[in-house]
Amino acid sequence: MWWHDAPMPVVDTHADSLGDVVRGVRRLGERSQSGQLDFPRMEAGGGTIQFLSCWVEAEYKPERAGLRQLQYLDAFWRETEANRGKVEAVLGTADWLRVLQTNVLGVIPSVEGAEAVGTDPAMVRILYRLGVRLMSLTWNQRNALADGAGEDPGGGGVSRAGREILREMNRVGMVIDVSHLAEAGFWDVLEISSAPVIASHSNCRRLAQHRRNLSDGQIRALAQNGGVQGITFVRPFLGAAADRDRVIDHIIHVLTVTGDDRHVGLGSDFDGVEDPVPGLEDVTRLPQLADRMSERGLPDTTIRRVFGQNYQDFFLTAWGNRRS
Repeated sequence: MWWHDAPMPVVDTHADSLGDVVRGVRRLGERSQSGQLDFPRMEAGGGTIQFLSCWVEAEYKPERAGLRQLQYLDAFWRETEANRGKVEAVLGTADWLRVLQTNVLGVIPSVEGAEAVGTDPAMVRILYRLGVRLMSLTWNQRNALADGAGEDPGGGGVSRAGREILREMNRVGMVIDVSHLAEAGFWDVLEISSAPVIASHSNCRRLAQHRRNLSDGQIRALAQNGGVQGITFVRPFLGAAADRDRVIDHIIHVLTVTGDDRHVGLGSDFDGVEDPVPGLEDVTRLPQLADRMSERGLPDTTIRRVFGQNYQDFFLTAWGNRRS
């Protein structure tokens, strides 16, 4: 994104747009009147790097989760290859830096809920080889690895098998995502993981009492662990008017709780919501969000961090010198 007379990388750690591709509704290389994100609109909105979630629908769990996961990853690679020259898969630091230098769009597959892994660490290695660089253990339900946020209040933590999966993710360099975990699992992950983790799309419980949101204690601990929280545009997670200003309220709350501007980013959940936030109807509206943040007094340096620099710093550090 070109903003205030300078380039500003935009990184979003969660969008569900691949679901429409898998279901045959649309292609991401074509500008669509449906959905909230595709490659032409991403380019128009100034997007730089987008994580595209592979979310296995409930009817496929658990027996057919592995096959469905592969169908999502096939859709990711088909869309990337069909748009070669305009879109590039980002699998490591060299790819990330090349995207910044060439102004193509970068895309990264992520996994939302690890039902396809089962309890086998070999599946972590396989998914990594297929391009996955970010994964959460659960969606909202309980699985063999941990309890999801839908089990709260009273949800349990990470299972013995889940601990093995987390250690294997650390070993191969796949980033752990704590969004959707029950709170007990969140604390287990911070204890178990030898590397910082992120919350790809979670808001602030102090502003909206929702089990998917993080408490101030969780927000503070995530930051102290070196992580980043992606503020999401899901209206039930925003509370109050659930408008563009409410998104900014959540960003400001993280800034206040953590005491600095290095631990908050964007995790839109575009195409994961049916009722979009007014003023953030699709990815083309991101420049207006930056403008409104500026109008509300946030400095340009902080806005640039929120829009992409924080996640860029996180992933380039997490990946280190790993080969793409």
